[in-house]
Amino acid sequence: MTATFKMFHVPNDAGNAMRRQRVLLLAAGLVVSALFAGCGSKPKTEAPTQAAERLYQEAKDDIQSGSWERAAKSLERVEGLAAGTLLAQQAQLELAYVQWRADERTPAMATIDRFIKLNPSSPALDYAMYLKGLMNFNSDLGLFGAISGQQLSERDQRAARDSHQAFKQLVEQFPSSRYSPDARERMAFIVNSLAEYEVHVARYYYRRGAYVAAAGRAQQAVSEYQQSPAIEEALAIMVQSYDRLNLTELRDAADRVLRKNYPDSRFIGREIGSSGPTQPWYRRLWPF
Repeated sequence: MTATFKMFHVPNDAGNAMRRQRVLLLAAGLVVSALFAGCGSKPKTEAPTQAAERLYQEAKDDIQSGSWERAAKSLERVEGLAAGTLLAQQAQLELAYVQWRADERTPAMATIDRFIKLNPSSPALDYAMYLKGLMNFNSDLGLFGAISGQQLSERDQRAARDSHQAFKQLVEQFPSSRYSPDARERMAFIVNSLAEYEVHVARYYYRRGAYVAAAGRAQQAVSEYQQSPAIEEALAIMVQSYDRLNLTELRDAADRVLRKNYPDSRFIGREIGSSGPTQPWYRRLWPF
């Protein structure tokens, strides 16, 4: 016996509704798939700490290659990303160094002063003071100075005084610092430079007949820089200036001090400036 099946007929309206439902479900599935696919391809956001460490390493590489400007930009970003951490302090110190090496002295001084002010208990404070001293330490005359014959003592001494102050603060506050021995040597060099500067000014006044001013500057050098080699000429300037002013007592007193401390002085009995200024030490190495 053959079984007869009656076909189930779906009305047209119901069929259309089911087709629309299937289309909507398919579209929703595609949207969800697209969202998941998008999430899978989006790069992960770099954490601030990781970004700071990466930038710091890039800055170190740039410092090694002498790319000062690029290194400075990276270090400035490290400061912001790692604010309040030792890495930020390190970045600030190296930023000051980079700015100094790039001949941006004013920004470098501002950066190092900010570090010293904000980090008084930093383990790198001694280095910061040392670096500040180096920024103001002018031992290189440069090409122009060599050509023109300008001596260190003939230049503006404000930077030298600032450098001496920074080194002095370092050796007083951190006498056992690894940077203190070099700072002491530089301080001695600066003192001699400052003394020579005063003598240079005194010599200038003497040669122009301004004997009161000459004696005053020479006396200042003797009072402030008693251990400097330049004091020999300072005393001689005092002797001859007082002699021109007919101040015999002051002349004789200065002469006694000169002869007692420098019995073989080449300035005794010789007019100041008659043999020209003393040859600076660096001329013996680079006789331009």
